[in-house]
Amino acid sequence: MAQDKIAAVTGAGSGVGKQSALALLREGYSVAIAGRRADALQSTVSEAGEAGRRCLAVPTDVADPAAVDALFAKIKETFGRLDVLFNNAGVNAPGIPFEDLTFEQWQRVVDINLTGSFLCAKAAFRLMKDQQPMGGRIINNGSISAHVPRPNSAPYTATKHAITGLTRSLALDGRKYDICSSQIDIGNAATEMAMRMKDGVPQADGSVAVEPLMDVQHVARAVVHMANMPLDANVQFMTVMATKMPFIGRG
Repeated sequence: MAQDKIAAVTGAGSGVGKQSALALLREGYSVAIAGRRADALQSTVSEAGEAGRRCLAVPTDVADPAAVDALFAKIKETFGRLDVLFNNAGVNAPGIPFEDLTFEQWQRVVDINLTGSFLCAKAAFRLMKDQQPMGGRIINNGSISAHVPRPNSAPYTATKHAITGLTRSLALDGRKYDICSSQIDIGNAATEMAMRMKDGVPQADGSVAVEPLMDVQHVARAVVHMANMPLDANVQFMTVMATKMPFIGRG
């Protein structure tokens, strides 16, 4: 049990973020949860039951630097330190032809998926380097799309490839502060975002196919495993995916 350990999870009102926050609470962490919708965050707290007393809900737009600064100030004020950040908040753009994407659709994905992860990681770095004992762990939510794209997914795929670069840079730059950086690449977890897989999604050959899903709890347990590693060891990259999804051989 990770008693006295503090974690923060972004995008914690639904999906992977919500289930990971609940898993960390069950493990004994105190958890700061962030997301844009206060009602969704409150749902996560309520679902945690008694463990919800160790949960701090802070409505946050991760693309807003002032909101991110306020989030981490609240974490420091409430808990005094931060051991783990799960940089999970993310959105997708409509699956339309590349040439039809608007600047606004592109920018929204970049702002939340990439800039939001940068802002949260920077704030976590500052807190982790100054606390005693120094150090901590940042886990970035990459994706299968950090490796290979789906059709008509340029904004999402580009930001997830960039997350891999951010993860590697954080891992290097964090060494002197005992800050570890990891990435979990998830494929077809059964969340709201992935439910369309059951109805069939476009494939690289132009066909439409139903894809298998996996229980999102496998992802939540993986996040807890990564979080629990001592700071002298690191799961640098982990892929958790539905076994028979078209990733190996995609394209």
